[in-house]
Amino acid sequence: MRKLAVFGSTGSIGRQALEVAAAFPEELEITSLVAGHNVEVLAEQVKRCHARLAVVADEGRWRELKELLAGVPVEVLAGEEGLAAAVEDESDLVLAAIVGVAGLKPTLAALRAGKDVALANKETMVTAGPLVRAEARQRGAKILPVDSEHSAIFQCLQAGAPREVRRLLLTASGGPFRTWPKEKLARVTAAEALRHPNWRMGAKITVDSATLMNKGLEVIEARWLFDVPLERIEVLVHPESIVHSLVEFVDGAVVAQLGPPDMRLPIQYALLYPRRLASPWPRLDLTGRALTFAAPDGDRFPCLVLARTAAEKGGTFPAVLSGANEVAVAEFLAGRLSFPGIAQVVEQVLASHLPVAEPDLTQVLAADAWAREKARAVIREGVGRL
Repeated sequence: MRKLAVFGSTGSIGRQALEVAAAFPEELEITSLVAGHNVEVLAEQVKRCHARLAVVADEGRWRELKELLAGVPVEVLAGEEGLAAAVEDESDLVLAAIVGVAGLKPTLAALRAGKDVALANKETMVTAGPLVRAEARQRGAKILPVDSEHSAIFQCLQAGAPREVRRLLLTASGGPFRTWPKEKLARVTAAEALRHPNWRMGAKITVDSATLMNKGLEVIEARWLFDVPLERIEVLVHPESIVHSLVEFVDGAVVAQLGPPDMRLPIQYALLYPRRLASPWPRLDLTGRALTFAAPDGDRFPCLVLARTAAEKGGTFPAVLSGANEVAVAEFLAGRLSFPGIAQVVEQVLASHLPVAEPDLTQVLAADAWAREKARAVIREGVGRL
């Protein structure tokens, strides 16, 4: 029986992880649930999963959560104290699914406690990849990728030794605007961007998928997860979202991982690793299916180019990329920024940044905070505004 703490339980990945746990009650026991502010859903999850600790990051909602769980045998905590308690609970595996850079410190704390981490938070490796790798190595903890693309790479890499890998090929659906002319992108609405053709995801990651920033962040994440140089990581647009990623080996063999576009599959693989158990999820039927691939269009979707440039420059540039993008996406979702404006804001923030070459955690977080304030300032100046 594996004991599991879920950080970010009320988000899309967290909810699906609890579906996986419910499907394997003899394999996974929920110990702690951590959410940002959605106390109604968190309380319902605690009752259903019999978690022994419930944490809401928003301290202002602690009393409300306490009242919702009156009479339930669970400890209810909030804020930093609650996160610390969740890190130190009896779990041996933490699902890190807190959205954005807010997930960095809890993930590092879990690794520091010697716990394996099922990682569903891109920003952790994007902003502080070297620090996270070093912590995991020092503590002997595993980082198990949950993103479908990185899970696919992780599985494909088992076909050969690290020295035999030539390239990692990350697939991208291309999002809902893959075939739209560039001039039409200026009129994209938030509602249109949130209608992903294949995947069911949270709002921020769905917009990132539409701009291809998501794929740029995944390139940076893959560089640190798998210790592969950037020049050997490529992106292929694959609209069907059936091939989740591929690895090319030095002998010319290409190994791919295929499956339906269902996040419960990579979540299950991470939570039960290294075992594969029969699951109730839909199966892939390739009968009559065509699989197509194309190179990404960096002209129409410049966020992918910006992400790779930030990765090549290194240091605090990836943290600035991530922070500026979070602000820009939030402004787009609020109807105050155009769809192309997301890339325009990120580009201007990156151009203004004075980097730290080998940042520690404090410097990473400072770069993120600077990027957010700079992005807000750039938007106030009118860049990308509707």
